Amino acid sequence: MDIRPYLTRNVIFGTLGVAGTLLLITLITIGWTSPRFSPDVGFAPADLTMIPAPTHTPAATIPPTADPNATPSFDPNSIHIDGYVQISGTGTDGLRIRSAPGLNSNTVFRGEESETFLVKDGPQEADGYVWWFLAASYDDTRTGWAAADFLAVVPSP
Repeated sequence: MDIRPYLTRNVIFGTLGVAGTLLLITLITIGWTSPRFSPDVGFAPADLTMIPAPTHTPAATIPPTADPNATPSFDPNSIHIDGYVQISGTGTDGLRIRSAPGLNSNTVFRGEESETFLVKDGPQEADGYVWWFLAASYDDTRTGWAAADFLAVVPSP
């Protein structure tokens, strides 16, 4: 079948006219002709106040022992190695778990409120905070240092 008899000048211009009309209708529909907003509308960056994200753990210190050779007394209600702790008091912000003790070390992950960890090492004092090395019993990749002020002792599961 030969299509040349159908490709007349009128058919080509008519097709282009219909396509142009549809394009114009589309542009009008999506707002091509709508008025531009003034830069005075809305808020300007000068009005924007940046609030830094909270960093957890107020200052805490490790109490000195009177006799360095004395055996420390065991208190099951305090954080200790091989004990379990739970993130507490962070709300929806969670707790930054870091690669090393200190506020300048990298955040490895963010622990969620009420998440439970096994204490593997510590305490270490850095930047005026007491830090404990934590490990999640259900995921080997969730390990790192956390500040003690947002940890609560929980019984072993």
